[in-house]
Amino acid sequence: MSLRAVMNRLYYAMFYAVLALLQEREMGTSKHTGAISLFDREFIKKGVLDEKLSKILHRAFELRQKGDYMEQAEVTKSDVDEMLPGTKEFVGKVKTYLLK
Repeated sequence: MSLRAVMNRLYYAMFYAVLALLQEREMGTSKHTGAISLFDREFIKKGVLDEKLSKILHRAFELRQKGDYMEQAEVTKSDVDEMLPGTKEFVGKVKTYLLK
């Protein structure tokens, strides 16, 4: 599997976790940027979840955009190494929140 594909999967793990949070509040959007904005507004700015999670999500979105849409840009092993623990933390915190 290519590093671009790995980064894509890491981002989508977080994106689907965000969609689960939004579904729990009966909110939705058709765009990734909309889902991220709603996540920030409803869960970060209101203090429900730690601001660190927003930073992780935004960075993953940036790296996924780079890998999926910028042909000359490369996703590196260090990008994946940076995002893997963050993705695990993000999904774990969302899971904990949803299971409360």
